[in-house]
Amino acid sequence: MEEKRQKQCMVVKQPKYFQSSFGLLFYMMALILPLIVQSHDSFNYGDALSKSLLYFESQRSGRLPHNQRVTWRHHSGLTDGLEQGVDLVGGYYDAGDNVKFGLPMAFTITMLSWGVIQYGGEISDAGEYHHAIEAIKWGTDYFIKAHTHPNVLWVEVGDGDTDHYCWQRPEDMTTSRRAYKVDERNPGSDVAGETAAAMAAASIVFRKLNPHYSHLLLHHAQQLFEFGDKYRGKYDSSIEVVKGYYPSVSGYMDELLWAAVWLHKATDNEEYLKYVLDNADRFGGITWAITEFSWDVKYAGVQIIASMVNNHKEHEQVLERYRSKAEFYLCACLNKNNETNVDRTPGGLLYIRQWNNMQYVSTAAFLLAVYSDYLQSTNQALKCDRGTLTPRELFDFAKSQVDYILGSNPMAVSYLVGYGSKFPQRMHHRGGSTVSYKQDQGFIGCTQGYDDWFKRLDPNPNVVVGALVGGPDEKDQFRDERSNFVQTEACTYNTATLVGVFAKLHRLYSLGSHTDNLLIACS
Repeated sequence: MEEKRQKQCMVVKQPKYFQSSFGLLFYMMALILPLIVQSHDSFNYGDALSKSLLYFESQRSGRLPHNQRVTWRHHSGLTDGLEQGVDLVGGYYDAGDNVKFGLPMAFTITMLSWGVIQYGGEISDAGEYHHAIEAIKWGTDYFIKAHTHPNVLWVEVGDGDTDHYCWQRPEDMTTSRRAYKVDERNPGSDVAGETAAAMAAASIVFRKLNPHYSHLLLHHAQQLFEFGDKYRGKYDSSIEVVKGYYPSVSGYMDELLWAAVWLHKATDNEEYLKYVLDNADRFGGITWAITEFSWDVKYAGVQIIASMVNNHKEHEQVLERYRSKAEFYLCACLNKNNETNVDRTPGGLLYIRQWNNMQYVSTAAFLLAVYSDYLQSTNQALKCDRGTLTPRELFDFAKSQVDYILGSNPMAVSYLVGYGSKFPQRMHHRGGSTVSYKQDQGFIGCTQGYDDWFKRLDPNPNVVVGALVGGPDEKDQFRDERSNFVQTEACTYNTATLVGVFAKLHRLYSLGSHTDNLLIACS
């Protein structure tokens, strides 16, 4: 950005009225003021927040409520679980398909809840608190249904293979709706741990709003943690069909630690903290130095939360090792480690891997923002191998990633669908790319959807507002094609981690404070 500005300044010829200082000042103000206005108009974080929460209504499965705002969607999956004799109606479709995958759904709810816990005041000030609560409760209501016994959790409805063979809107789907569970004989400590974390985090959100519901969530969370810890094993070893879609590459130890830190936050029960400390080395909490945080790999999140635990001098040594690993992750994002850092595109975007890279960008932005708050509140700085950074510098980098998402990038495109004037038009999404059921209730068959809708070159008939697509490649290039699922498919967990950051940015950069910040920066 600075290089571009310098080049622009170099080619400006000096008008005659530069000969007076007043003329020079007038000319410079004429140049700067439009940029200030454009900057504010370009990044309306309140609008981005509203749209991000609207996205979750596009992903709803089940019987839609009367206050449903995404009107092109209709009821779907109304017989989910029927074959197995259990009610599994509800929950979220994870992405552009019609499968309900429990592991990423639970991570989505954990991160939505953390966003509300951390930035609830900012979300409320923006007028979006009710919508955030609704998004969380749509997920937790489903988890309550799916946890049918202390040691039984239903973790998937449908399967990716049959689903991906068809291109159908969810209202029409004829694919298998078989449900899959983990239990004592078929363990799934990872998915049980993540679901426990989601319900524990959500119990904090509902503690004052609905104490009874909060207590119910906490009860389920504690049971799920005990189940996952007692009957240990990876869920993709018990449920083979999930391996091609959401395999547990990191194993289950990070999820057990993750569940324990959230249960400690929800209960203040020292036994959960003791679990995190006692298993710190054996489970990898203080040995794994990680450069990503995702639905699969939770170590960075565990390390961030553990590093913010205070008033435990007797455990100071272990907690300090957690902090060391947390700061390794943050320094890697900021390119301040001596050896291992996260790659960046020429345009400045964090780049982990080709497929759905934006998920790692959004989680990094959130963790940087949260840790910036912590450093600010404790009057500390982040010490990396290649320098010490202030809390403001952490947050500024988080903001740069969000701004890239919203359009400050070489393609000048917003990767948040529906935001701004230029965003992906051919998102890889079955419901979005097919005529709305409300408009045409005629049945669309399995392969008919591919022939009539998937292959069209036209923009999608329905805009999946608030979806964060996979994003550009390592050279900042993006192909807006429906078949390019690596870049044009969005997932619920991509957007979930942005909700809190959008809210904080909205408060900081609302019209009055945004102008003040610009004037301070220019002074």
